[in-house]
Amino acid sequence: MTSTLIWIAVALFAIGLYLSWTAGRLDRLHARIDAARAALDAQLLRRASVAQELATSGVLDPAASIVLYEAAHAARQAEEEHREVAESELSQALRAIFAERGQMDVVREAPGGEDAASELAQAVRRVPMARRFHNDAVRAARALRRHRKVRWFRLAGHAPFPMAFEMDDEPPAALADRPTS
Repeated sequence: MTSTLIWIAVALFAIGLYLSWTAGRLDRLHARIDAARAALDAQLLRRASVAQELATSGVLDPAASIVLYEAAHAARQAEEEHREVAESELSQALRAIFAERGQMDVVREAPGGEDAASELAQAVRRVPMARRFHNDAVRAARALRRHRKVRWFRLAGHAPFPMAFEMDDEPPAALADRPTS
């Protein structure tokens, strides 16, 4: 009788330890999502800021400046539920303006243009990487949250179900293949 109670206590302790470890793992994944989202937000803000700066520099033709400025401003000011669309529209505006390499050459030839072009290229290339890191963390957390043990024992607590950030982040060809220093 006593040995049975001891084995039951050991089994319950092992189950509790395993559930505690799983809850800790889930908590770390949620923290990783928060950090990745902050990094993504920073990269998106940087891209929009550089685009706005370029749009107001007077280097681009007036129509391209207006399109780029409005898309960048909309991306910076977008509410969370409309952010993916606004960021996608900024990507589309960048592709439309810098579809041909000639426009980038005009930017580079202007005073300070080489630095502006390099900064824009870096910002445009970092967004897909930051989005990929965020979405990978979301995918891992979702996979763990789908397990029965997590649902039955409510190991996720009251944390919202993680959502991926889906947007068009394809860089313009003139910016995608340019090496950064």
